[in-house]
Amino acid sequence: MLKLGIVGCGYWGPNLIRNFNALKEVEIKTICDKDTERLDHMKELYQHVNVTTDFSDIINDSEIDAVAIATPVYTHHKLAKQCLEAGKHTFIEKPMANSVTECDELIKIANEKSLILNVGHVYLFNGAIKKIKELIDAGEIGEIYYINMRRLNLGLFQVDINVAWDLAPHDISIISYLLNERPVSVNCQGKAHINPNIEDVTNISLNYASGRFATIQSSWLDPRKIREVTIVGSKKMIAYDDTKAIEQIKVYDKRVSVPPHYDTFAEFQYSYHYGDIQIPYVKLKEPLRAECQDFINCIQSGKKSIVSGENGKAVIEILEASSKSLKENGAEIKIS
Repeated sequence: MLKLGIVGCGYWGPNLIRNFNALKEVEIKTICDKDTERLDHMKELYQHVNVTTDFSDIINDSEIDAVAIATPVYTHHKLAKQCLEAGKHTFIEKPMANSVTECDELIKIANEKSLILNVGHVYLFNGAIKKIKELIDAGEIGEIYYINMRRLNLGLFQVDINVAWDLAPHDISIISYLLNERPVSVNCQGKAHINPNIEDVTNISLNYASGRFATIQSSWLDPRKIREVTIVGSKKMIAYDDTKAIEQIKVYDKRVSVPPHYDTFAEFQYSYHYGDIQIPYVKLKEPLRAECQDFINCIQSGKKSIVSGENGKAVIEILEASSKSLKENGAEIKIS
């Protein structure tokens, strides 16, 4: 049985603790956090688990095989580096680190020590996203024209990263998964309304060599909680609403086409097709449980995950380019 340490039990950490605790292959040995009240609460819920405020208790424990990190982003690199150097498989919540340079260092250590390094892009384990991927790969919607993502709500405000780094990693990872293509350039615009140094509203545009296009709108200042994905193709269109408990995906048999030939402008007319709306069935499973299981499976098999360190780094490359574009008033930034 794998023994696990978990660092951070604030906002997201308890979810990791609950899901890892439910896996039969795992024993959570130690939970670490600076907040003793949070630790006391975790101890009440999981009496068999050790709690500590000292991170070195996890690093120096030779019985702990793997560590899951759910702490503020600025701590990710330092904590993960210590875990990997101590020979422990490491899971880091998104975003992976503050820079591509930090990601490269973590990936290098993990590869040298033959350790699993995964990043918490939980939407890649979401049943609805997997269903959409199946529809795209099967050619159901034809050639993808563009993808539009909206992730909006009121709060939670972060103090160390802006809204793009907080919310857009979800959407960037989803788009990369669906398209299986990396963007060649990025544009980003945004504004800081509450904290003058941290943007709370951003718009990111991703441009692809294939001609595809994707936009990501992120906000901490919207009155409604919105989690929407729209995919427009040459044959059909998909709308996904993550806030709905059922019928999250709707496939619209709608399209517009241009006549193959015409002799005069008077003959030119767009052809509009309006068909049925299909609602695919999606079996509801907790994505985080699947993500935790995937981490354990990777440790046991040695295989790379769809949320490996390399995938986490690819998201950071886009976020870094977005930050540069933001500072240059929305200028197009190339991604090497």
